[in-house]
Amino acid sequence: MPFDRQTANHQYQTEPQTEAILRTENLNVYYGETLALKGVNLNIPKKQITGFIGPSGCGKSTLLRCFNRLNDLISGFRIQGKCSYYNQDLYDKKIDPVEVRRRIGMVFQKPNPFPKSIYDNIAYGARVNRYKGNLDELVETSLRRAALWDEVKDKLKSNGLSLSGGQQQRLCIARAIAINPEIVLMDEPCASLDPISTMKVEELMQELKENYTIVIVTHNMQQASRSCDYTAFFNAQATEDGKRFGYLVEYDKTENIFQNPQQEATLEYVSGRFG
Repeated sequence: MPFDRQTANHQYQTEPQTEAILRTENLNVYYGETLALKGVNLNIPKKQITGFIGPSGCGKSTLLRCFNRLNDLISGFRIQGKCSYYNQDLYDKKIDPVEVRRRIGMVFQKPNPFPKSIYDNIAYGARVNRYKGNLDELVETSLRRAALWDEVKDKLKSNGLSLSGGQQQRLCIARAIAINPEIVLMDEPCASLDPISTMKVEELMQELKENYTIVIVTHNMQQASRSCDYTAFFNAQATEDGKRFGYLVEYDKTENIFQNPQQEATLEYVSGRFG
């Protein structure tokens, strides 16, 4: 079922005039009987970069994968509450998860080009979706948007795996945007990259937000403070049986999270006292 392209009828909590594109309401995430994430209320603004920070095991990646239903592929996964896109429930039984993933793309921590040519990495999704336009133009446009065209234009037939790690990650970003999503999710996209490649990806993110909404999970505090417009800090709490679940502590403009947080736990984390 196609999505209804509706404008959200609510307002973003710290920026009243900013349109929210993704929203969670009292979201609980379970794997089997184990609670992984509890009570998350969050509005993601359109055409901004929103960062998720927090210690390992606090549910950042779990939440990210809720937005394009990748968690559906994990046995026992279920949610309570609501996770919506333009106010439409992403988990409505009428919604096709494949269509969700076309509109909400994903870039993973480790670059994962297909074992195909650079050209075919970009063209693959378009072919699957029966793209009717000019594939050559699509490939060039996607690579240009990912700031990779000038580096690979003379070797489009070369295997994508022959590129450097940073180039592979930008190829994966180009592949994600080639199917024309509205949102790009990034799960620690720079974790395995060197500083120069990390800088290029961060610069690319700033360019991409002109056309896309970006949500990024990162453990790098400097990256979050440099790159994100808004930042959500998550923490984890232990249960009586020794298991842990994540929860949202604080969400605000990035400058407020890092310079004037309202919660003591946020201050301790961004100042390096724990985590």
